Parts: sequence; C-alpha cells; structure tokens
Amino acid sequence: MVVTLARSVQSLALKIASYGVMHLVVAMLVAFAITRDWRMALAIGVVEPFFQTIAYSFHDRIWHRIEHRRTRSGMEEASEAVTARLDVMNAEEQARAHGHHGHSHALPSLKKIAVKTVTYGVMHFVVAVSVAFAITQNLKVALTVGVIEPLVQMVFFAIHDRIWTGREARRATTQAA
Repeated sequence: MVVTLARSVQSLALKIASYGVMHLVVAMLVAFAITRDWRMALAIGVVEPFFQTIAYSFHDRIWHRIEHRRTRSGMEEASEAVTARLDVMNAEEQARAHGHHGHSHALPSLKKIAVKTVTYGVMHFVVAVSVAFAITQNLKVALTVGVIEPLVQMVFFAIHDRIWTGREARRATTQAA
C-alpha cells in the first residue's frame, strides 16, 4: 500500500512537473514573439507558468472531483476522491464505491475534453493577462499575450492531458492484470 501511494504521488508530481516545463517553454516563445524582448519574454516565461501551474493543479483537482461525483456523504466523497486520485483503492473497494462499475480509467468523451479544455483556457487567459500586465505595464501587450499565449497553451494542454490520461489508463490496465 505504501509503495502504491508513493508511486501515485510520484506520478502526480511528474504530471504537474511536465506540465510546468511545457508551459515554461511555450510561454517564453510566445512572449518573445509578441514583445521581441528576451528580458520580458524570460520574465513572462518564468513567472506566468509558475502561477499557471498552481492554477492548473486546482483545475485538475476540480475536474477530478466533477468526474467522480457520487451521491455520498461529504466525508465518504472526500475519502473516495483522495484514495481514487492516489490509486490506493483495490478493485473490490472500487467496485463497492462505484456501484459495481469500478474506477473508470477510460478516456473521456470528446465533449468532456472540449469543456475541460475551454475552462482551462478561460482560467489561463485571466492569469496570463494579469501576469503580462504586471510585468509589461502595457495593457495592449498584456491582452495580446493573454489571447495568443493561452490559445497556444490550450493546444498543448489538450495533448498533455490526453497523454497523461492514456498513461493512467494503461497503468490501471497493467495493475488490474
């Protein structure tokens, strides 16, 4: 159980870290394309992904909770959400908690991916404009960064999320076998 918990925490940390690195590179390149100033691009590229990674963690947790909401008491729901997220429930516990269906690791529908990506985009826009304005003190540049950078990041977010969802599904299949 401790090994499973450690692997799950490690996997979540890797997911968040890989997102942060991806975001850093894309943010710097987009900021440089807009400002043509490496100092501003570096500042935006370092600061903005830091805040976006924090926001992404909350976004991911909220979506996990939405995807696994059941009619349970608050304590049961919180306990199930934590144990399912950390992959420490065995198959029998999953079946009991999910009404004999088990914990689903199936890839989500295209509609669900689209809604998740759009909510991520809105969150990203707000953070990107705020950070870009704080650094540049130029509303036009901040809005440009706030529009273009999240659009580019949304594409990379969808790819990143799909890769990690597939990875988790393969891992669940391997563990079940």
